[in-house]
Amino acid sequence: MNRVQRGKLAMASAAVAIGLLSVTGCAYINPQQTNQQYSPSDGVREDLGSLQLRNMLIISTDANKPGRVIGAVFNTSSSDATLTLSGAGGSQATVPVKAKSETYLNETTDAVILSTSGGNPGSMASVTIKNGSDSRTVQFPVLDASLKEYQQYLPTASASPSPSASGSATPSNGSTSSSSSASPTSSASSTGH
Repeated sequence: MNRVQRGKLAMASAAVAIGLLSVTGCAYINPQQTNQQYSPSDGVREDLGSLQLRNMLIISTDANKPGRVIGAVFNTSSSDATLTLSGAGGSQATVPVKAKSETYLNETTDAVILSTSGGNPGSMASVTIKNGSDSRTVQFPVLDASLKEYQQYLPTASASPSPSASGSATPSNGSTSSSSSASPTSSASSTGH
């Protein structure tokens, strides 16, 4: 190998090494999205003790109007749990979740309604979630019925649950009933799965 060939080989090796460093350096400098938990949906996710809340959001037309909470609540413990949702203006609702089971709030017979949504469509509303002694305030997105898939969940002006507005799924473990308070003085029934 002569001197010119060695020079070309050295330059080619250096170019390949620089190319490999630039490609592999991206993973070192930039965080990998696959390593971060996020909700690939309109709602938010939150874990509260043994309860896992997924795709949680509020459907409402105004901050001072009723808002229906939809999403999924999973109970990973071996005992029944009750999720309490407290929103703006003292509005409150409870969601029973059986042990090792899930409750889909968009499939319940009776809607989970907060008497005041606490946010205009397109904004975030503060909701305090509680399970036993675990409690945390979370920002739920507020959406209206401008998206076709949410039109059936828009609550009526009276803030009473609308059984015809939601489908009912029949889970293998049956369903239970518990009361859901739409405001401190009025109550509505909520069914969990």
